[in-house]
Amino acid sequence: MDPDSVKSTLSNLAFGNVMAAAARDYQKEVLAQEKAQSSSSVNQDIDLDELMDDPELEKLHADRIAALKKEAEKRQALKRQGHGEYREISEGDFLGEVTGSEKVICHFYHREFYRCKIMDKHLKSLAPRHVDTKFLKLDAENAPFFITKLGIKTLPCVILFRNGIASDRLVGFQDLGGKDDFSTKTLEGLLLKKGIIKENKAEEDDDDSYANRNRSVRSSINPDSDSD
Repeated sequence: MDPDSVKSTLSNLAFGNVMAAAARDYQKEVLAQEKAQSSSSVNQDIDLDELMDDPELEKLHADRIAALKKEAEKRQALKRQGHGEYREISEGDFLGEVTGSEKVICHFYHREFYRCKIMDKHLKSLAPRHVDTKFLKLDAENAPFFITKLGIKTLPCVILFRNGIASDRLVGFQDLGGKDDFSTKTLEGLLLKKGIIKENKAEEDDDDSYANRNRSVRSSINPDSDSD
């Protein structure tokens, strides 16, 4: 037999053995990976089952449900006290309303004053979003006793009460830029700063929405009736 032919045949056999060995090793590796993935999946199922039965997680879940229920009950109780809406009251109701809640905002207004109507619109928008605080309005002409007692000389006048005590006030629009076109968000920010309302992240209106409301206010009210 030709020596070169023998050498070529042996070389081909050796290459074939190497490829066969490589194929077997690859197959083993693939099987090993599939087994590992299967094992990991089983372990994951076990871990999830264990988590579902974890008493600490169950307690956290129960505590969360209890907290939500308590908050809902609190909101319902506040609404029964007149929170969540912007309401008009009489002079005879004033003391009971102001002393009946921890935080109260009361707008003393005049029916013919343009700026009082602007303040009305903004407070009406804020009341449903800040249920922790009671929002009221009182006609100044029909409340001479408290107008005198509280030293109210300029309208609109918004007085902030804490536990029945007048703690602060907004006179006219001097704290709101001094102009009629301030936004509800601006008023909300001022009331937040004074601590009479709490920040409410669940319900936020963007600036465009506030601007639209303001345009609606300006277009629906006759500015010639303004008087301070």
